[in-house]
Order: sequence, then C-alpha cells, then structure tokens
Amino acid sequence: MSLYDVTGLGEVMLRLSVPAGSHLETARQLDVHPGGAEANTLVALARIGYRTAWCSGLPIGATGRLVANHLRQAGVDLSCVVWSDEGRTGLYFLENAEPPRNVDVIYDRADSCASRLRPDQVDWDRLMDTSIFHISGITPAVSPSCLEVTRTALAEARARGVMISFDLNFRSKLWTAAEARAVLQPMLGTADILFCGQADAETVLGLQGAPEAQLEALADLAAGDTVVMSCGTEATYVRHAGVVFRQEVVPVPVVDRLGAGDALAAGVLHGLLNQDVKMGLRFGSVMASMTLTQHGDMLVTHRAEVEHLVASGGGALQR
Repeated sequence: MSLYDVTGLGEVMLRLSVPAGSHLETARQLDVHPGGAEANTLVALARIGYRTAWCSGLPIGATGRLVANHLRQAGVDLSCVVWSDEGRTGLYFLENAEPPRNVDVIYDRADSCASRLRPDQVDWDRLMDTSIFHISGITPAVSPSCLEVTRTALAEARARGVMISFDLNFRSKLWTAAEARAVLQPMLGTADILFCGQADAETVLGLQGAPEAQLEALADLAAGDTVVMSCGTEATYVRHAGVVFRQEVVPVPVVDRLGAGDALAAGVLHGLLNQDVKMGLRFGSVMASMTLTQHGDMLVTHRAEVEHLVASGGGALQR
C-alpha cells in the first residue's frame, strides 16, 4: 500500500485581493489567501478524507508558516517541503470586478523559494510513494529550475509506475501560447489523467470543433485513457476508456472566481480512486460550484457535506 493517495508539486503564493467594486490603486485593506493549483486540489482531497502530500519551496518565516498552516489545517502532509532561509513567498494581487470590467491579476513572484526549487532537493522516494501524482502546466512556466523539476517529476513517476495527473492550466502572463505548447505538449504524452479547459485546448493546442471531437484529440495526446475538459459555465466532459460522460455545471452565485477547476480535479480524482468516474465527475462539479461560493482558492468542506449535496441533486449527470 502506498504512503499517500495523491501527491503534488507546485508553487503556492499569497493572494492579496480587493473585493468587486473596489480598485487596487485606492485599496486601504487587502484580503490574504494562499493559493496554488496543485495545492488547491490536494487540500480539497484531504478535506474529503484522502492522504495527500505537497512539495514545493517555502521561506523560513511568517509568510512560509502562513502557507504551511493553511495546508496543515486541511490535513495535507508537508514532509516534502523544502524550507529555506533565503528567498520569499510569491505574491499576486487580485482585483475582482463585475462586467464590463475584467478580473485582473498582477504577479509579484520573482525569486520565490518555489521558483528556486531544484530536482536534487526533492525527496522523490517519499513524494512518489503514492497512487497518483498531480502537477499542472503552471509549474514548468515559473522558472528554468521548475521546468527541470517538472520533467524530473514526470520521469520519476513513470519509472515507478505512479499514475500521472496533469492539468494543462495555461497562464498567459507567464508565457505565450506557442511557448506553452512547445513545452507542455510532450508532457501530455506522460499523463494518465489529463485535465484541460476548452479555452486552453483551443488557445494552446489549437483543437477546434465540438467538445467530443476535442476530447478525442486530447486523448490522442495523452498516455492514459482519462481526459477531462471543462467548458466554462455550461458543462464538463470526461472521456474514460473510450466512453464520454457529460456533467452540467451546478449554477451558484459567485463569491470568488478562483480555484473551481482545482476542486473539479479533486472530485474526478476521487472518482478514479474509487473506480467510478461518473460519481467522480458529479463530485467534482459540486465541489467546483462550492468553491465559487467561498472566499479563497482552497475549498473548505468535508466528505459528508459533499455527499449530501451530490445526493440531493446538485446537478444532473447525463451520459
């Protein structure tokens, strides 16, 4: 039996945000929330009962402890974190807005401890003692050393027979679509489970057409037989073992727009760990919608709450 159910690697930053209706340039107070794609997924999984561990770099000091405390409170194991007395925690500023204004993100992440992480610093034996390893396309974009860490992580997982969960997660403020495609498309060929938003499939990979056709094309790029594609506010599709499932998005009033895709990934991984993809898709849809109703990137919930919402009709699953 593996030490963990799911592990992951990637940066967590501190999000400093102003609410909708306010402007960053006139802000007198900022809300602080830690967030990072892989860690958000691990937190959601830990909260519904899974053994998870996260690897990254953190500074010894208050901001590093702030990040660690949030993950520990959720139940995520931090044994693989590399602590440093140099460097910093990355920041990003979020200006929430309602149409016609756009939500704006300003990064301040240069020279963070996570961006300095090297392959030789990672305890691969511990991190890969898991059923599933989860990583996103954000991590290789952060720095040259993070690119090498990502490549090493994928190679270590493949060599050890660990299932790889890869979320493409394109970030246009980190690199261009062409740069992302050149780096990420070869990595998709190692993924047993591939997550990709429809917009990223079109922008980065150039995949057009109906969702079923895009799923088929994504499946051709991946190593495994599970591909998940979210289509905004309409639906999420999963292609598993050649069968396509469709799940309507559960409509909710949006309090905070970030983190929903990571919660969706957690739900799908929950289903795969239980050999029930349809159930996992339903879980993921409900968990994603729950995240939109809460402040911060990391979902706060528990297994019984999600099960109750799924059973009570939080969205109809169609096959």
